[in-house]
Amino acid sequence: MSHPEPLARLIDHLQRLPGIGAKSAQRLAYHILRTPREAADQLCAAVQDVKERVTYCSTCNNITDVDPCAFCTDDRRERHLICVVEEPQNVAAIEKTREFRGIYHVLMGALSPLQGIGPDDLKIRGLLTRVGEGGVNEVVLATNPNVEGEATALYLARLLKPLGVRVTRIATGIPVGSDIEYADEITMTKAMEGRREV
Repeated sequence: MSHPEPLARLIDHLQRLPGIGAKSAQRLAYHILRTPREAADQLCAAVQDVKERVTYCSTCNNITDVDPCAFCTDDRRERHLICVVEEPQNVAAIEKTREFRGIYHVLMGALSPLQGIGPDDLKIRGLLTRVGEGGVNEVVLATNPNVEGEATALYLARLLKPLGVRVTRIATGIPVGSDIEYADEITMTKAMEGRREV
């Protein structure tokens, strides 16, 4: 089925978004076509507003509309504790728990030699500077529990330990609500390694 050129162009652009395939892009495009002009204008304005006003914190690299970000300027946060994550969306996931009261450092990725991402491509220098300035006594490595995340955590641990800080890694293992029989061997190994006293 051939679409009018403007609709085909919209479908093409929507399809470039992560997680949006051809059918989803087409559904979204038709939805936008059916919505009132005012709603479409508001969507366009929201996209433009994000591109114009949202930036990265000069201290921790998290997304923000004020620099430095709210986490870096909040006096109630525990400055001696830094949680290192791969991407800004990881900060939101940790904040949902309402358990972590420290500050953050966003690497903007993970080491991945196969994709050509090395240490110089990540925001590691800023982390080392922050820790080196003193006042930090623990760095929590909350990178993803995959090959790239594990490699990144090991690399950072080697750099951070000589600076005299405690370096910890988030626990991994069996998700709450699942059955042990469905766990793969790596997940089960991590669960056994991360066991704690009850």
